[in-house]
This record gives sequence, C-alpha cells and structure tokens, in this order.
Amino acid sequence: MDTSGWQGLTLAPGFGVVEAVGDDAATFLHGQLSQDMVHLALNQPALAAYCSPKGRMLASLWVWRTAPDRFWLVMDASVLPATLKRLRMFVLRAKCTLTDLSDRMTVVGGVLPEATVDTSALPWAASLAPVPGQPRTGTGSRLAWAIWPTDEVDARLAEGPRVEAAQWSWLLVLTGVPRITAPTVDQFVPQMVNLELIGGVNFQKGCYPGQEVVARSQYRGTTKRRLFLLAAAADVAAGQEVFSDRDPGQPAGMVVCAAPQPDGSGTWHALVELKLAAMDAGLQAGGPDGAPGPVLQRLALPYEVPTTEA
Repeated sequence: MDTSGWQGLTLAPGFGVVEAVGDDAATFLHGQLSQDMVHLALNQPALAAYCSPKGRMLASLWVWRTAPDRFWLVMDASVLPATLKRLRMFVLRAKCTLTDLSDRMTVVGGVLPEATVDTSALPWAASLAPVPGQPRTGTGSRLAWAIWPTDEVDARLAEGPRVEAAQWSWLLVLTGVPRITAPTVDQFVPQMVNLELIGGVNFQKGCYPGQEVVARSQYRGTTKRRLFLLAAAADVAAGQEVFSDRDPGQPAGMVVCAAPQPDGSGTWHALVELKLAAMDAGLQAGGPDGAPGPVLQRLALPYEVPTTEA
C-alpha cells in the first residue's frame, strides 16, 4: 500500500507524558534507562527502555530533553502509572521531581512523505521531531511527533492538513518501533524487540536496572528471538501468542503491538517477537480457548534484522 501521498497531523492515541525536572534529572534518568541521558541533546528525542533487574522491559519510552534539567518521558498510557510509581521509588535524595502531565500535555503525530527533507515550506510541521528509532515505514511515509499543551491542540491542529489517528497508529507499527503496553510488560529483553538495532540501547553508558542481562545478551551471543513485521487477515492483539507449524504445542512468539490497515480490507499488521528458528515456518496467532487464530505472513521491516542466532 503506497502511503507517499499522506501528510498531516493527528492526535496520537494511547500515549501518556511524564515530566522529570530538577538539577539531578539527567543523572537520575541516566541510572534508570537504557539510553544516555546525561549527553542527550536538547530537542532531539531518543528511544529508551525501562527494564526490571532481570533485563525485561517494563516500558518503552520516547525521551525528549526540553531543557538541561527537564525531560519528557512518553510511553503507552497503560504502563504509565506503574512506571511512574516505580521510578519514584528510586529518586531517594536526588533533586528530581516526576509528574504525570498526561492531562496537560498531548502527544500529536505527524505524517510526511518519505522524500520530504526540508519542512520549512510546511509551517504545520515546523515543531515536529522524527519518531525516535525508525521514522520511515517502507510505504512512502515518514512519521513525526510533538508534545503540545492540551488547551492549544485543537487550534494548532487546525493550522495544517489532517490524517486519521488510525492511519498514524498503523504507520507506527510499520516503522518497526516496539511499543510496550500492559499485556507485554516484563516479557522482553530489549534485543528481543530489536531495540538495540534502532538506537534504543547505549552499551557505553553506566549501569541501569537489568544492564548486566542486556549486555550479556549482546556480547555473549544469546539473542535467539527478534521482532518481525507480520500481516494477518483478521485482528490480532498485543500479548497474543503466536505458534509455528514446526512445534505447534509451544508458543513461538508473542504479538507486541498491532493495528488494522486503514482501508477497510480487514488486514492487520503486527510487530511480533519471534524465535529465529520459527521465522520461516508457517505461523498462526493463538485463538481463544486454544483454537487456532489467523495465519500470519512475514513482511519486510524498514531496517535490517540479523536472522542468525547471535
């Protein structure tokens, strides 16, 4: 499906915003997330993971440094309360205040033709930043985003062309950037969902929860699962297990996130964490009560994925 003609703005559904502010905000976040927060440039958002001590992702985040001592942490709204509560537990004496801004700040999505390089001729896109990790989709679109005060959103959206929220959400799946939601919390080491391939893990920074596990997966060659883009002729959902015809009795993977193709065709696209040993097998999503679900077909991601065990 060619989406190169799509351009415009929309509300990006399902996201929440946490503000971290204070003299120690950068060093505190640096010790909690998989990304280098101390050297993160202003207004150049980055991808990061918040992990458990066992290296499993509790949240995937887009981090935007708006001032030397202020960061916005954008994550799926379903994981925000637990993530915020856990982060606050470790602030201790650090000069850092964490606040849920979801009722005051709104995440806005933008779609641009992939060939667009200079946005100066597009005033409505001037405040947008590329989606962290991988903004291109492989269908002719480039995704961008912004965080605007909620009371300004309607007026600012009216300044430019519009796209549908369903279009933006579907394109976000096509970028291959994983989004951890409540059904997939504590399921994946970052490499299982390609996070290090798209800049979400910094292996030169200091310690953070789960860092030893993440580093061991990288340097000892234990990555046997990866994130792939798959298509289905029926709906699939985050947390749904995926099975291979080579070993139908055991799950071969799990749906990380999914969205319907916004043309009414009934096709769904999903990012699926999958055993490398099963990537070329016949795949099927699990249905209710053990019944078989829709057949899945593997498609190309807009970035290279190692397909041999590390």
